[in-house]
Amino acid sequence: MSMFNPYFLLAVVFAILGSFGGGYWKGLNDEEARQQAEVARLNTEARETEQRMAEVAQTYAKTLRKANNVAKVKEDKLRTDLASGERRLFIPVKAECPVQATADAPAPSGDTETRAELDGRVAQALVDLTSRGDQAIRSLNACIDQYEKMRSFK
Repeated sequence: MSMFNPYFLLAVVFAILGSFGGGYWKGLNDEEARQQAEVARLNTEARETEQRMAEVAQTYAKTLRKANNVAKVKEDKLRTDLASGERRLFIPVKAECPVQATADAPAPSGDTETRAELDGRVAQALVDLTSRGDQAIRSLNACIDQYEKMRSFK
């Protein structure tokens, strides 16, 4: 059996190709296993981050609910006080007096601003408007705080 025998050369070529093929197959399987392990690790990290974000969202939602409940109690008290007349709302008005006061008249003491009392329905509407605005501001602030907290989770 000589080295130049075609069957021997064919066997050597097949052996070399087989060893390269086996190495390629093993390397491919090793890379696939490494990628699967990396994907599993990244999925675990993503689930943990998602869990922390959900906890933060629940915390801020709970805080917002508490703040809204406190504000609702204050708003209800204000509405009750306005309805009962215990509290009245005034607005400053510009009054022009056609009668001139004399120079030797005594100066008025206390509050000299001219004010007008608001009607009950107008006062209730004003309270409604401000309470909706306050609630929107509380919601926006909670959203901003939650965003800033979650932005740091990476």
